[in-house]
Amino acid sequence: GSSLEPPEVGMELPAAAAPEELPPGAQPEQGGRELFGYVGIEAVLDQMKIKTMKTGFEFNIMVVGQCGLGKSTMVNTLFKSKVSRKATQPGREERIPKTVQLQSVTHVIEEKGVKMKLTVTDTPGFGDQINNENCWDPIIKYINEQYERYLREEILITRKRKIPDTRVHGCVYFVPPTGHWLRPLDLEFMRRLSKIVNVVPVIAKADTLTLEERAEFKQRIQRDLKAHAISVYPQEDFDEDPDDRALNDRIREKIPFAVVGADQEHQVNGKRVLGRKTKWGIIEVENPVHCEFPMLRDLLIRSHLQDLKDITHNVHYESYRVRRLNESNR
Repeated sequence: GSSLEPPEVGMELPAAAAPEELPPGAQPEQGGRELFGYVGIEAVLDQMKIKTMKTGFEFNIMVVGQCGLGKSTMVNTLFKSKVSRKATQPGREERIPKTVQLQSVTHVIEEKGVKMKLTVTDTPGFGDQINNENCWDPIIKYINEQYERYLREEILITRKRKIPDTRVHGCVYFVPPTGHWLRPLDLEFMRRLSKIVNVVPVIAKADTLTLEERAEFKQRIQRDLKAHAISVYPQEDFDEDPDDRALNDRIREKIPFAVVGADQEHQVNGKRVLGRKTKWGIIEVENPVHCEFPMLRDLLIRSHLQDLKDITHNVHYESYRVRRLNESNR
């Protein structure tokens, strides 16, 4: 008979071949071509990790705010190292320039074999004058100069294998803890800078506010940002993945972060903690109950560092590149 005829009643069908067992950790591909055995594709992640650890990372951060808001202390607290500028001569007060002068300090910090080339750009003199008209111009000029430097390296016929990246990946803007509302200077700065760089606003020296004043101040700042259509980081327009959107929504509810910086350790319950000592106790900067510094650190380093770099390259730098090339064509 033909092989297409159905088998007779009582005949046993041949057992289906058992699929080849996969080693532990390997799972069959979902939604694509099914693999018959273990190939080892996930080893690509190990290769990328080894290569990246050899080359290291580059991260450039800018801190902007008036004198005395703790910008240098906050950066030192973020990276638990003396990476920000200090007075050149110990024992002498640092002279604040009469105009906005940008100062960049570069360090290579290492943790568990991972090296990071960190560049901190400070803006002494910002907002400290009687007439602060156009005090943001040197900052905008500096950011655009870094884009221009990267663009000139990129359009060369013979390019470097790795172009030095001096572009500002994140700008932390320090809002004075007035407890009222954003000043016109704050609104104008963030309105202009949010178009060319990732701006993260924080409430400086939040320990000067009570919990009620802090909550009300944050709500007023959020209303001001929304009323003036100022998009700070993380921007809603760049949320692609639903999980990322859910995470960023929780972050946006907390912005601006009420932070406290300290670079001195104190003894609390037998443990050494970073904090500020007062007559009524010690403010622990890494305690979420005392301030929101851990949220700022997680945003800038632990969860969104690569996203800051990606948005800088794919959005802000791309906008600058398109504008410059169109000007050249005209």
